[in-house]
Amino acid sequence: MGFDPRQWSGGRPEQRVTSNVEALLAENDALRREVLRLNRELERLQRQQRQRIRTEPRSHRPWSEPSAQAPPRISSQQVRAWGQALAQQPGWTALRQRGLELLIEQLNRSGFPARLTLEQRLDRLVRGLGTDLKAAVGAKPNKQTTAVLAAFALFGVRASEWLDEDPQRVVEQLRQRQDQSGSRRQGRRTRTDQRQTDRQDDGHARDPRRAALRVLGLEANASLAEIKQAHRKLVKQHHPDLGGSAEAFRRVNEAYQSLVQ
Repeated sequence: MGFDPRQWSGGRPEQRVTSNVEALLAENDALRREVLRLNRELERLQRQQRQRIRTEPRSHRPWSEPSAQAPPRISSQQVRAWGQALAQQPGWTALRQRGLELLIEQLNRSGFPARLTLEQRLDRLVRGLGTDLKAAVGAKPNKQTTAVLAAFALFGVRASEWLDEDPQRVVEQLRQRQDQSGSRRQGRRTRTDQRQTDRQDDGHARDPRRAALRVLGLEANASLAEIKQAHRKLVKQHHPDLGGSAEAFRRVNEAYQSLVQ
C-alpha cells in the first residue's frame, strides 16, 4: 500500500489554528480594554494633580519643584564678610550709621532718575543686583551692612570689586563723602538757592533724558554715536582706578544707561 495524501487527516490542524486565532483575538481584546482602563485612570489622576496645583499653596506641595531662578548675585554671607572687613579699617569709627543713611539718600537723589531707590538703580544697571543686595542685607541693617549699602550707592556695580580688593579705600571714600554731606547740610542756604535747587530737581524729574545728557556734556539733540563717544571719554576721565571721582564715575554710567536703555 502506498501513501495517499488525500487520506491524511488535515481537519484537525485547521481546527487547531482556528482555535489559536480566536484565543489571540480574545486576548487582544482584553489587553485593549485594559489599556483603555489605564488611560482613563491616568487622565483622572492628572486632573486631580492639576486641581491640587491650582488650589494648594506652593509651600505645602509634597513634591519638590525645580527652581528656575538663578542663584543670588550677593549673599548674606558676602554682606557680613564685607561689613566685617570694613569695620577693621582705619577711619571706621568716624563713620556713623545715620550719616551713611543720609549719604545713600543724597546719592540716590543725584542719580538718574532721581526718584529711584538704591535697589531700583542697581536693578537697572544689572538685572536683579539691587533686589539680591536688599535681600542679603535684611530688614534691619546695622552699621556694617549700611556701610555696604553706601558703598554700592557710591561705587555702583563695581562696589563688590572695591569691597573685595580694597576695603580701606572704601572706608576712606565713605568717610570723606559723609563729612562733605554733613558740611553741606550744616551750611546755610538762602531761599533763592533753595528755590533754584527745587526748580532744577523738578526739571530733572520732568525730563530725565535732558539731565542725563547734561551729565555727559551733550545737547538735547545728541545722537547715539555722540552719547557713546562722550561716555567713553568721561569713563576714562573719572575712572577711580586712575584717580578719578567714584561718584562722578557712577553718575556718568547711570546717565549713559538711562539714555541707551
